[in-house]
Amino acid sequence: MPARRERIDYKASVQDDLDKLHPPTALRVLRKIETALASEGRKGEVLAGAFSGLYRLRVGDHRVIYARTDEGYLVLRIGHRREVYRRGRP
Repeated sequence: MPARRERIDYKASVQDDLDKLHPPTALRVLRKIETALASEGRKGEVLAGAFSGLYRLRVGDHRVIYARTDEGYLVLRIGHRREVYRRGRP
């Protein structure tokens, strides 16, 4: 029996986040999201403070902020580690 594939949805504003990245970096981040969340998403690191209840995924110097849903995951924000947490809760 094949493993159940988790559904990954993206908040509309994530497209703007990806547009700010260098194209090869954006592609690397998307590939990591698709592979890591499908296999390891439930083990993601829990965030605290303004982001409590959300999770993060590290992709080099970039971070993916996501939430767990009943169907899988919702990617809320992608950005450089220096800036991704500055804008407040997604």
